[in-house]
Amino acid sequence: MDSTFTRRGFLKSSLAAGIMAQMRLRAAETEAHNGIPYRLLGSTGERVSAIGVGGFHIGLKPTEDEAIRIVRTALDSGINFLDNCWDYNGGNSEVRMGKALRDGYRDKAFLMSKIDGHTKAGAARQIDESLQRLQTDHLDLMQFHEVIRPGDPETIFGAGGSFEAMIEAQKAGKVRHIGFTGHKSPDIHLHMLEVARARDFHFDTVQMPLNVMDAHFNSFGQKVVPVAVQEKIGILGMKPLGSGWILKSQTVEPIDCLHYAMSLPTSVVITGCDSLDILEQALKAARTFRPLEPSQVADLLAKTAPVAMAGKFEGYKTTQTFDGTVQHPEWLL
Repeated sequence: MDSTFTRRGFLKSSLAAGIMAQMRLRAAETEAHNGIPYRLLGSTGERVSAIGVGGFHIGLKPTEDEAIRIVRTALDSGINFLDNCWDYNGGNSEVRMGKALRDGYRDKAFLMSKIDGHTKAGAARQIDESLQRLQTDHLDLMQFHEVIRPGDPETIFGAGGSFEAMIEAQKAGKVRHIGFTGHKSPDIHLHMLEVARARDFHFDTVQMPLNVMDAHFNSFGQKVVPVAVQEKIGILGMKPLGSGWILKSQTVEPIDCLHYAMSLPTSVVITGCDSLDILEQALKAARTFRPLEPSQVADLLAKTAPVAMAGKFEGYKTTQTFDGTVQHPEWLL
């Protein structure tokens, strides 16, 4: 996408047609909690808040007490979707979230975490460790994390792979729904869905970066979202602000980024909240949300197009900076 991209050109483009077709699929929210819209999670029958709290950030910047306040304030304010992962901050993110979910708060949450292990034994161990840290007997959703290598799907679904552990955990009541996540390539996501389909397995959710930069470069929104919609898989949008990289482009505001991702057929948009102020920003985005009009989408994408070339502000696609399992291959065992 070159710098000649314009608002008028967008409205006439095939990119526009694809994005606007997706946005027309954004079903009107029929339920809200404390002003926060709720949406169906694919074909699971579950209803989740349109904004979710990311687990990575609560284990990073805030103190433990502040992290607990962030989680509890989110739940008290109407958000119910909580994201986490076995590897976030050496497990500290799950430990802090587990403490926040005491005193009846677990009942308010749709709790998700992720595992890295590709072997049956490693995955089973990580599932149990996540449950222990989160102080719960079950996860509402557990996902295979960082499906970022072309061969990951075959390894996960292969003999003695992590899929076997996940299914056993589901049968034991430790895991209710199963999904996967990745940030590297939409083609790898599509391959994961193909491998699952060949084994007669239907994922409940798929998580991917969805933002105003993704629309221009190696786009998950253009390639994966239509397939997920067709197969009634719950779409979890992540990196709506590109882990802060998008804001460094100085082209768009945080609320615009969140509203764009929420206007796609996402069940939930997961955003990192490392302070109560940032949580309030997310709550405001949810409470003021109205699906974007075509002209608004055109304005946002015209602003971001000149700087979106080659994934300049999507380092998770183009570098290994965000690839935890590349930096720590032992997590895959």
